[in-house]
Amino acid sequence: MIKKFFLFIIGIFTFINLLVAQADRWQQHIDYKIKAALDVTTNIVKGTEDIVYTNNSTDTLRKVYFHLYWNAFQPNSSMDVRSRELGKNTMTSRRGDVIKDWDARVTDRIQKLTPTEIGYQRVSQILMAGKAQKLIEHETILEVQLTNPIAPKTAVKLSLVFEAQVPKQIRRSGRDNAEGVRYSMSQWYPKMVEYDYQGWNTNAYIAREFYGVWGNFDVSLQLDKSYMVAATGVLQNPNSIPTKEGLQTWNFKGNNVHDFVWAADNQFKHLFKEVRKGLTIHVYYKEKNASTDSAWANVLWAAEKALPFIEKNFGAYPYPQYSFIQGGDGGMEYAMATLIKGPSLGTVFHEWMHNWYQQVLGTNESLYAWMDEGFATFAESKVSRWYDANVAAQSPFISEKAKTQVAANIARAKLDLPLTQAGSYNGYLALVKSGLEEPLTTHADHFNTNYAYSNAAYSKGATFLGVLGYIVGDSVRDVIMMNYYNTWKFKHPNANDFIRVAEKTSGIQLQWFKEYWVNSTKTIDYGLNDIQAGNNTAIISIQRNGKLPMPIEVLVTYKDGTSELHYMPLDLMLGAKGAESVVNRIVHREWQWGSPTYTFETSKPLSSLKSIEIDPSFRMPDINRTNNKLEIPN
Repeated sequence: MIKKFFLFIIGIFTFINLLVAQADRWQQHIDYKIKAALDVTTNIVKGTEDIVYTNNSTDTLRKVYFHLYWNAFQPNSSMDVRSRELGKNTMTSRRGDVIKDWDARVTDRIQKLTPTEIGYQRVSQILMAGKAQKLIEHETILEVQLTNPIAPKTAVKLSLVFEAQVPKQIRRSGRDNAEGVRYSMSQWYPKMVEYDYQGWNTNAYIAREFYGVWGNFDVSLQLDKSYMVAATGVLQNPNSIPTKEGLQTWNFKGNNVHDFVWAADNQFKHLFKEVRKGLTIHVYYKEKNASTDSAWANVLWAAEKALPFIEKNFGAYPYPQYSFIQGGDGGMEYAMATLIKGPSLGTVFHEWMHNWYQQVLGTNESLYAWMDEGFATFAESKVSRWYDANVAAQSPFISEKAKTQVAANIARAKLDLPLTQAGSYNGYLALVKSGLEEPLTTHADHFNTNYAYSNAAYSKGATFLGVLGYIVGDSVRDVIMMNYYNTWKFKHPNANDFIRVAEKTSGIQLQWFKEYWVNSTKTIDYGLNDIQAGNNTAIISIQRNGKLPMPIEVLVTYKDGTSELHYMPLDLMLGAKGAESVVNRIVHREWQWGSPTYTFETSKPLSSLKSIEIDPSFRMPDINRTNNKLEIPN
């Protein structure tokens, strides 16, 4: 009896600890029931939405807002004007060419659209409790002034009628893209704006990044029976019968997602496989030739092989399906699906990883684009390196030429080249040297240049995780990534939420790193300063030239072939990382962040030294590595 009681008490405490470990933040919820019909001759979509919106906040809402994304695809829209303005900025490429700083997919194309090529979304009415609500359109944002406010912890029903014209393919959405896909239907429905702890996120559709309300989608799509439809969610009526008019309805349901995408073409080829119990992966593409078939079949093969590695390192994929759909204008992530231009595995892995960092975690991309794009870029690189080194050559769908390239990739991976030679580090360092860098806190649409946004969100965001691995240890960083996913999935985390998980996991204080890396444009630059002979030792002085302080590792190699790694923790960390290698490590006193120099002694005399190198792992993006290493002549 005592033993049972003791076990019961342990169980209670375990349960309480689990509760404490979970992130707790209210968030809104929405259920969509959408019925839409697409006329493939006029490119007009007409539809209705029946919505149940639950206000889980502590605030009374007197207005709600909807996104009308396709209104951006009209001459002189904010997107059009912004694109043309950014195009006035010019830069010089590495080859000396003068290039315009605009998105090459958009440029000035919107201005040239004809009335039948533009996009639009029009909401004719919204009813609440049978009463029409007042609607005020702000281009891509629809303001709804409610006759009755939505009280905290209550749900309301809204009924909406809309019409839209599918634009000529410009950016993500549209018809008849370069690859010949008839319809890429993203941002196609009036979508409720997210209301969170920071208020309404009424981001106009200017260029990039999205944010949405968690909810359930029940979507019925009617169009010509000759078309195949690929979409978010699971198809509910695979055996539906066309009407006498030759129309067919496709019904999809997707739960616990914050967006819904679909694509349609009358020549789609469909591949699919249940890759593990409860998860089917789909591939939809335009069949052109045998080579095309093999490349897209390889997408399905590679996804199945990579999935166990992805889930082991980044968290379990929680949905019953995922679809790789040819469409859009390059690669763009959506709930349970991606629109991709072609079968490149780099794009495949990148867009798939967005379902962890953009969909499951659901970070506000407009405010924290680097947590979405940067984390997905980091994950893409890790998955690609593993795939190339372990399974790529086994694919039955790649050519002998491709296998030769795989062998080269494997050889490169085995060399474990310094991370500074990776694309992300190079992109970040190029941004620094360009003089165009802005803090990562800059809103995604408000960077002064497209160049600065791209390199900040993708390169500096991914480099953040590389530097974090340097500070706490790569293996600890990997545990942080899993803990972050499990703590914050389906909860819209922000930058501080990630840092708190990192601190709890590592036992190291990291707010300083977030403040420097995210809120500023200060850079890392260390160099060897002075070397003197001591009492049977060498006295080495290091200089901090940059304004971003870091813990420092210095590898000292002796002429007898031995070496030692001297480690100086940063005082702001209030701790030190564990040893990461078999090299003899000597931990010194903390480096006070305000001090520009630091001096330490080696265990052997100056005459024994062969070389001295700051940051031998190359994980610190030092903007000037020319003074990081000294070779001592015999």
